[in-house]
Amino acid sequence: MNHHLLPPLGLALSSGLLIPWLLVRARWAQQVPRLALAVWAVSGAVFAASAALLAAHLMLPADSSHRLSDVYLGFEVPAPERLLTLTGREHLALTLGLVVLALPVAGYVRELLRARRARLRHAGILRLVGRYDPALRATVLDHARPAVYCLPGSSRRVVVSSGAVNTLTEAQLAAALAHERAHITGRHHLLVAAAEAFAAVFPRLPLARHGGTAVPLLLEMAADDRALRRCTRDALATALYALASGQAPREAFAAGGPSAALRMRRILTPHSAGHPVLRGLSTVAAAGFAVAPLIIACCSFPN
Repeated sequence: MNHHLLPPLGLALSSGLLIPWLLVRARWAQQVPRLALAVWAVSGAVFAASAALLAAHLMLPADSSHRLSDVYLGFEVPAPERLLTLTGREHLALTLGLVVLALPVAGYVRELLRARRARLRHAGILRLVGRYDPALRATVLDHARPAVYCLPGSSRRVVVSSGAVNTLTEAQLAAALAHERAHITGRHHLLVAAAEAFAAVFPRLPLARHGGTAVPLLLEMAADDRALRRCTRDALATALYALASGQAPREAFAAGGPSAALRMRRILTPHSAGHPVLRGLSTVAAAGFAVAPLIIACCSFPN
């Protein structure tokens, strides 16, 4: 057996199975959503790279795969002359690894383009039926139901219904607008596209399945935290309550929505971020310790 399969296999199992299992059960994730989002993003990158390396190792003998492990674990870029001396089998392994790595990348690009086309279409409609309010720095739509949402990316804009303007107080409306601008400033649509693309490429993988649900919710919580720098907890929580039934396009971020009740409880229950950060780092450390014996075992074997 090629023992150099162990490090990428261990990394793939940890990032694809262990870390998602820990994250969906971790209470700290909702207390420090930006840290949790970073763990989800790093786990996705590690799984994709490990799956590509694992596929390449399956095609190689132990001596060749050891050189591949050295390049991967040492973050070394092979010299051009080394690429020219590869055998046919090594070329095949490299091609297979690149194909596996290209699948989530291609899915990500496809999802970005799909969402961008949808946002551009919606922005064209807004130019026809909406009116820009310079005081709010937002586009106002004539609609009785309170709703506030944003279109991120190149067509970035915040959209407010006339029902929201008439229903919300000045402080509540400012809180909802701050929440939406946090999505735009943070470029949250990029992480949503990544989560959706990963779920499409690896539909049965726990990392993709749970991440597709957790990432959008954590992004809403991260936007709530950023908005709280400019508004009070009461103003944001009551704005979420008033906007909970509001609707928005699939490609947009809405201040209300189905997660409003959970986020309201979170906003109205202050917490300390110190301990959750330590718990988040301990989650990553636990996964690292789970993989460490495999890497040590691999490196202790002779070539």
